[in-house]
Amino acid sequence: MKLADVLIKPVITEKVNAQIEKSGRYTFVVGHASNKLEIKKAVEEFYGVKVANVNTIVVPAKAKTRYTKAGFLSGHKSSYKKAVVTLAEGDSIDLFSM
Repeated sequence: MKLADVLIKPVITEKVNAQIEKSGRYTFVVGHASNKLEIKKAVEEFYGVKVANVNTIVVPAKAKTRYTKAGFLSGHKSSYKKAVVTLAEGDSIDLFSM
């Protein structure tokens, strides 16, 4: 798998921002087929930091239904894989300057 296919996008939420400030843990949406070693290598190469730990989570798909003028519309949100990356002490990533 190419390293460009491993990292899809960073996750920017209030909870993730609190984790970044408190413990230096960054969250990324990653490809389903990527493993922890590929994620570590991609983050180190793209951002020039040292990764201490990688945790992965597969977020399951969810069924969604909404009511409109045309009646009920039902569908689903796709599942995706997240990686929570802990950086080495003293390293940081500036996600907002890009």
